[in-house]
Amino acid sequence: MEGDISPITSMAAAHNSFLSRKLSGMVAGMRQAEGASGRMTILRTAAVARTPNAALASVGVFWGAFAALVPDIKAGIAATDADFGFAMMAAAIGGIAAMAIAPWLMARLGRFGLPATGIVFALAFFYPLLPRGSFGFGLAMVAVGASVSLLDIAANMRLSVLEERHSRHLMNFSHAMFSFAFAASAFAASLGRKAGYGPAEVLPVIAIVALVLAALMWESRGWTDAAPAPEGSDRGTPWVPILLTAGVLLASFVSENATETWSALHIERTLGGPAGEGGFGPVAFGVTMGIGRLLGQVAAARLGEAALILWSAVIGVAGALVIAAAPVPAIAVAGVGLLGIGVAVVVPSANSILGRLVRPDQRAHAISRAWMVGFTGFFVGPSAMGLIAEYAGLRIAFLTIALVMAAIVPLVLAVKRRGG
Repeated sequence: MEGDISPITSMAAAHNSFLSRKLSGMVAGMRQAEGASGRMTILRTAAVARTPNAALASVGVFWGAFAALVPDIKAGIAATDADFGFAMMAAAIGGIAAMAIAPWLMARLGRFGLPATGIVFALAFFYPLLPRGSFGFGLAMVAVGASVSLLDIAANMRLSVLEERHSRHLMNFSHAMFSFAFAASAFAASLGRKAGYGPAEVLPVIAIVALVLAALMWESRGWTDAAPAPEGSDRGTPWVPILLTAGVLLASFVSENATETWSALHIERTLGGPAGEGGFGPVAFGVTMGIGRLLGQVAAARLGEAALILWSAVIGVAGALVIAAAPVPAIAVAGVGLLGIGVAVVVPSANSILGRLVRPDQRAHAISRAWMVGFTGFFVGPSAMGLIAEYAGLRIAFLTIALVMAAIVPLVLAVKRRGG
C-alpha cells in the first residue's frame, strides 16, 4: 500500500469531493428557500436546538468510532459472528431500562438533564475496553446501551418540545448532527487503525470530544418543559400511534445499526478490502445520512414527513441490494452511502409525526415508549446480522436488510391515515 493509493481510497476521496460540492449547493439552496418563505434560517435552527444538537452529536461520536473499530474489538474478544451479535443484543437490555425511566428522570433533572447524562455517557467509551471475552463484552454492552439510550431519548424529548414551542421542524437537522459526528469519528478511528492504533488508544481520546460536547448541553435558566395536561383530559396512553411509530423506528434502527456495525467487516472480509479501509463504509454511511437529513429539513416542509419517509424507504431498499450484490469494496461503499440516504430521515420524521399525533403533555411519554420498542432494533439489527452472517454470509444478511426497509412502507401508510 505504501506509495500507492488504493481504488477504494480514490473512490472515497472523489465521493467526498462530490458530496462537498453537493452539500455547498444544497445549503445555499436551503438558505434561499427559507429566506423567500420567511422560514427559520439554518443558523437559527442550529441555535434553537443547540443542546439536543450537542447530545446527538455526542452519540454519533461514540457509534462512529465503535463502528470503525468493530473488526479489532471483535478480534480482541475472540468472538464468532453469532457471539458478537448476541453480545450487541445485550445492549438492548440497558437501553430499554434507560428509556423506561427517561421521562421521569428528565422531568426531575430539568435543565441539568442533558449535561448530566452527557457527562455520564463519556464513560461509555471505556466499557468496550474492559472485557476479554464475549460474555464480559455482553455485560459491558448493557452499560453502553443504557448510557447511549438515556442521552439519545432525552435529546429527542427536548426536540419534540422545541418543535411545538417554535412551530418548526427541527428533528432532521438535529439528527444530521449525529450523522456528521458519526462520519467524522469513524474517519478518525479508521485513520487511527491504519496508523496501527487499536481501540485502547482510540476510544479514550475520542471520549474527550464527548466531554466537550457535554459542556455545550447546558440549558438556559429559562428552560421549561411541556405544558401539563388540560383539566379533565384523558390520561390514557395513545397506544395506536405509539406502536405504529415504534414499528417504523424498529425497521429503521435495525437497518441503520446493522449497517454501521457490519459494513466495515463486510468490506474487509467478504470483499477483501485492506485493513482500515473497511471504515470507509461507516464514513460514507454517516456523511450521506447527514446530507440526507439536511435535505430532509427542507423536504419535510414541502412533501410532508410521511411522503418523505416513503420515498426514503425505497432508496434504502436499493442501497441494501447494492451492498448485497457488490463485487468490489468501492461498489459496497457506494451502496452503504445509498442506504445512508434511505434511512436518514426515517427516525427524525417519525418522531415529528408522533409529536403531532399526541398532546404536548403526552409527548415525552409517547416518544419514550415508541423508542423502547423501536430502539431495540438498534441492537437487534447487529445481533440478527451476526446470526445470518454465521450461517449464510453477509451478502444474505444485507439482502435481509432490504426486506426490513421495505416493511416501513405499509407502516407509514397506516400512520398517514391517522393524520400523520
